[in-house]
Amino acid sequence: MTQNPRTLKGRTALITGGAHRIGAQIARTLHQAGMDVLVHYRRSAQGAEALKAELEANRPDSVGLLQLDLHDTPRFPAFIDEALRFRGRLDLLVNNASTFYPTPVGEATEAQWEDLIGTNLKAPFFLSQAAAPSLRKSGGAIVNLVDIHAQRPLKGYPLYSMAKAGNAMMVKALARELGPEIRVNGVAPGAILWPEQGLSEADKDTILERTALKRAGTPVDIARTVLFLVRDADYITGQIIAVDGGRTTQH
Repeated sequence: MTQNPRTLKGRTALITGGAHRIGAQIARTLHQAGMDVLVHYRRSAQGAEALKAELEANRPDSVGLLQLDLHDTPRFPAFIDEALRFRGRLDLLVNNASTFYPTPVGEATEAQWEDLIGTNLKAPFFLSQAAAPSLRKSGGAIVNLVDIHAQRPLKGYPLYSMAKAGNAMMVKALARELGPEIRVNGVAPGAILWPEQGLSEADKDTILERTALKRAGTPVDIARTVLFLVRDADYITGQIIAVDGGRTTQH
């Protein structure tokens, strides 16, 4: 978005996994900044419909919903075509959808490999490839949700950590491949939302003690960083911003 980057009115964003958690907050923040948003979901139809109703209470006819299993990569070109029918343009792709669960060495399965690599690495790449022609036309951008564990592996989660490491390199590689028309950046969350599988309070305290700010962040912290990269950072590409309270500064 190199032309008049500080206004997002009339621009369209597609957010994968946008019905809940961080994805939903990214949708809210971009919508509040003036963008029309396409919320992708896999099984969370109810959550997607609720988010659409919430946002359209403030601005009618500004939210579209798209359903797709992101393992179904052959459908990606048709999926982008469907997205384009919403407004006739695409200005931003946010690769947010992710799967996350432990895969200790000795217990990891090939099916888990296919799922974790597929969702966190394969799908973002091929969706970016499918969206690239439309993003070139609009001078648009791609933002990947990476993870601080792309740099420091999370014990017990080797497949997830490996997938996110590939995702981090994808940010840099796509910035080289898709420039100058398309900017590609990443956001790497730290302790933002605790995993849905749950952690003990002791585990949470240990994680927070390892941050410089000694507290957890919120999805708003991530969403504001995405907004910055999209609206205000027209000379930034190929970069990953860690939003982690200083976690990566600690040993």
